[in-house]
Amino acid sequence: MPTAILLDCDPGHDDAIALLLALASPELEVLGVTTVAGNQTLEKTTANAIRVLDFIGRDDVPVAAGADRPLTRDPFVAAYVHGETGLDGPDLPPPQRDPLGRHAADFLAEQIRERKGAVTPVPTGPLTNVALLLALHPDARPERIVLMGGAIAEGNVTPAAEFNIWCDPEAAARVFAGGIDVTMIGLDVTHKALFGERHAAKLEGRVGEMVRELLAFYGSFHREAYGWDGSPIHDAVAVAKVSHPQLVETKHRGVKIDTESELSRGRTLVDLWRRAPSSSQRSHHTGRSPSRMRPARRFRARRRRRPPWRSSAAGSTQCVRTRRSC
Repeated sequence: MPTAILLDCDPGHDDAIALLLALASPELEVLGVTTVAGNQTLEKTTANAIRVLDFIGRDDVPVAAGADRPLTRDPFVAAYVHGETGLDGPDLPPPQRDPLGRHAADFLAEQIRERKGAVTPVPTGPLTNVALLLALHPDARPERIVLMGGAIAEGNVTPAAEFNIWCDPEAAARVFAGGIDVTMIGLDVTHKALFGERHAAKLEGRVGEMVRELLAFYGSFHREAYGWDGSPIHDAVAVAKVSHPQLVETKHRGVKIDTESELSRGRTLVDLWRRAPSSSQRSHHTGRSPSRMRPARRFRARRRRRPPWRSSAAGSTQCVRTRRSC
């Protein structure tokens, strides 16, 4: 029986690929898509989700727009990675429908209640919608959450933090402390899932061509910033963890979110070696990739062009370690 999922996303190139993977996986049933401001403004991420669904003829998949800003922080978008549309690269037509007339948090709650909790939200953007779900609908609790975000000792928007958690650390803190089973697929895992030329050569058809164009644009950033020959398909790894649980090894560890320090804002503090007292941290499943991980087949926003921690003098300094194993 397929696993029912709700994809909460901020498309974004890797979000689009995650959506395509989810819909192409017979192991999954996509109940709907919710959108949040993150990689671009809410207006653009919502349009992008619908544009992708329109392109593949899936107008049966409902889309609900959610939070247009973090809980307490100023909005920030990653146009320096995803472009001004959030999906720069392919020439996708404008969306042919509007999102649902209710907030993403309400839509998530409806689906979770209807399934009596037997649904897996897969957030691949900032966790604002999920935090609102838990606050506004405390009776609508999923059995688990599998998310893309955070890292063990890595960062991409700052030296200390991954983008999704950094964008809304207060929301992330509420989700991680919410008493729900959480699986964190972080940068330490997704930076090993590089989609390169040899993978792109296997893509076929009009959808394959669209994905190739997405990755051509997305890959240019990663070549310049990291010197990589491929693009990490971050969000697709979270989806693949649900459809193919054996793909990523997980360990039960405590995780807390830094919401106090500006320098380390959004850092996921993972108690990897179990140093914290058991009463002080909740435990979560933290993703760790096998040695041979392969990619799965199947506003007011500030428009900065560089991450906020990087001054012009910092150049292309990166504090990211990776092992190319796919």
